[in-house]
Amino acid sequence: MKPARLRRLMNLWPPFLFAGIRVLDISADWCRARVALRRRWYNRNYVGTHFGGSLFAMTDPFWMILTMQRLGRDYIVWDKAGEIEFVAPGREDVYAEFEVDEAMLEEIRAATANGEKYLRWCETPVVTASGEVVARVRKQLYVREKPRRAGDPRRPVS
Repeated sequence: MKPARLRRLMNLWPPFLFAGIRVLDISADWCRARVALRRRWYNRNYVGTHFGGSLFAMTDPFWMILTMQRLGRDYIVWDKAGEIEFVAPGREDVYAEFEVDEAMLEEIRAATANGEKYLRWCETPVVTASGEVVARVRKQLYVREKPRRAGDPRRPVS
């Protein structure tokens, strides 16, 4: 699937659509994504700020999707853990950006070259348009090279 199509589908996906979450961009090379959470009457908590579940949900799938797409079919990539730290009340639209750069991919490839799993934490600040940090979300990825089959030229079967 192409990034633009995934973006459109995610924007129609009920958990995002009904929480006010919009995927603004997924780069054509799967390096970056940008997401917004609009502040609406239906996604505020008791005190009128962004509902914490929506702040976490807006960041949920992106590290895994971008990493999976960048590494390719030779790797298994899963979300293993996640945590959120609330820094300031969210009283306006907020944004999150994700970037999977070549250095991150090389780190993962080196750590999984021997067939072992690799756990990597990725952090995303959730910010207002002016850059004020509302929350910090950390996601832990589980990454492992897929097992090789006999005759696969990529790596000998042990």
